[in-house]
Amino acid sequence: MAARPEAVNAEAWRAYGEHHLRRGTVLPEVAGIGWGFEDGGPGTAVLGELTGRRVLDLGCGTARHAAHLVRDHGALVDAVDASPGQHERARARYGTLPGLRLVLSDALEHLRTAEPYDVIYSVNAVPYIDPHRLLPALAGALKPGGRLCFTVLHTNSLGAGPSQGAAARPETLRLAGGGGDVTVQMWVLAEDLWTALLTEHGMRVEHVDVLDAPQAANHASYRLFQVTRPLRRSSRPRTGKPPVAHAALGVGALLHGPRGLLLGRHRHGTWELPGGTVEPGESLREAVVRELGEETGLEARPEDVRLLGTLLDDAGGVVRVTVAARVTAWRGEPSDQPGESVGRWRWFGLDRLPEELFVCSAQALTAWRPGLPIDHAPARFTPYATGTDDS
Repeated sequence: MAARPEAVNAEAWRAYGEHHLRRGTVLPEVAGIGWGFEDGGPGTAVLGELTGRRVLDLGCGTARHAAHLVRDHGALVDAVDASPGQHERARARYGTLPGLRLVLSDALEHLRTAEPYDVIYSVNAVPYIDPHRLLPALAGALKPGGRLCFTVLHTNSLGAGPSQGAAARPETLRLAGGGGDVTVQMWVLAEDLWTALLTEHGMRVEHVDVLDAPQAANHASYRLFQVTRPLRRSSRPRTGKPPVAHAALGVGALLHGPRGLLLGRHRHGTWELPGGTVEPGESLREAVVRELGEETGLEARPEDVRLLGTLLDDAGGVVRVTVAARVTAWRGEPSDQPGESVGRWRWFGLDRLPEELFVCSAQALTAWRPGLPIDHAPARFTPYATGTDDS
């Protein structure tokens, strides 16, 4: 049976560190961060103010960048690497530098247990870990308002561009000094796919820099992502068109439990609650149950639905009415349903909601939990006396 991509990479980086340890490779000190290539990219400025701030260097290697941030910018840096050889090289050189903590650890294990950081950065290490596992861990380890900057391979030296799916592919890692080649598994994704995954996990892409190799014969190109974990979540309409009059009454179903809040991705890009239009002749509770089944495959009963209240807003001159409802019990696992506009159903922690919520869902969420940091167009909420529980 083939080894998992991350296990292949762990062995490759172990061999890489041992090779340079035996070889006695000594690298020069740095006066800035070279993103992608030595002296490439916008430097350290993208990290913002660093004095006294908690910073994580993920995949630090020999910790040259981390040492620079400590000495020249007054940062307090945790430099993490999973390669014993790289960790040993870093300790031999910077082990006594105040303000720098060198950590030998798997990236995911460290992110899941560390106190949140003000700034996290990574030079070329992110593509070696499955983004579906790494990005939620990064979001959880970054303070609200914090900054994340990382580089990823976009086109390799032979000119092979990014993959369109979130799957690993083999790439060659060359060892200096005639040490041969090592095969690694990398997630080389298109820029828009990285952006979609970051947004899905509650982070906001502020800017993407293109970093091309300076040598004409080298086709390698990297992307530097400048990302924040926003203090508040955004919302937006699905389209610029107002709803048609007969479709202006809808329901939004809140399913919240130990695994989090259920949201799905609409084909127009918004994240939203299960729900939809109330059909002629059905009650609001019946509409919630029907829409939940049609969109997610989950089963509920009308008596499992607690109506919270009515939201009124203006959508392109049409008075839109949305009834927010809590579903207190359900059966099954959410899954994509044929012919539906919403899919990719996932459970989200309330502190890690995705960006670009559908405005009606955002309104329903803040009606249910007024303290949630979500921005949306105003809506007038009228609670029902029987739907005021906050469980």
